[in-house]
Amino acid sequence: MPHQSTTRTPNTRAGRWKMLAVLLVCASPVIASYFTYYVVRPEGRRNFGELIDPQRPLPALATQALDGQTGELTALKGQWLLLSVADGGCDARCEQNLYFQRQLRESLGKEKERLERVWLVDDAAPVREALRPALASSAVLRVAPAALAQWLEPAAGQRLEDHLYVVDPLGNLMMRFPARMDAEAAAKAKRDLDRLLRASSSWDKPGR
Repeated sequence: MPHQSTTRTPNTRAGRWKMLAVLLVCASPVIASYFTYYVVRPEGRRNFGELIDPQRPLPALATQALDGQTGELTALKGQWLLLSVADGGCDARCEQNLYFQRQLRESLGKEKERLERVWLVDDAAPVREALRPALASSAVLRVAPAALAQWLEPAAGQRLEDHLYVVDPLGNLMMRFPARMDAEAAAKAKRDLDRLLRASSSWDKPGR
């Protein structure tokens, strides 16, 4: 019995090291892409969007789609997300954000399937029928406003509704674009999205 115990201990230890090595190999593309984006920054490079530090993981908030189907916000993990927030009435600023969401995604060309548009509706007001055709390829989810405010954070002096937010496929809120986006700002936001998609191309694929 002592002899068997002595021979098993090194084997168990070696097995653990092999398992750790396999995990590191699998995680290395993710680690490398994030290191490239966040740490290795060529001189003169600037992000248009503001990086969220520390990143905030998707919370397990209850959601309800326009058809009444319920779920959790964490179900959105596994794909890049471009988020907007507004009430169901959707004022002019809301419509502008939805427009830029759509345009930014379409401008990515063949990479657009890696990015999903999400509108988080923070009240029970009905969404106007006139908006629904433009929302056909996006996720529209009702979320409790108090819980949403604990996760998202606007810039000082701004509202949640003023920004577009970026969530990575791992489920982390990691960037917000400046408030009141216009055409010039959208072009800069597209450059940020292009960089993010390039940095994650080795491990992130379309869909979930």
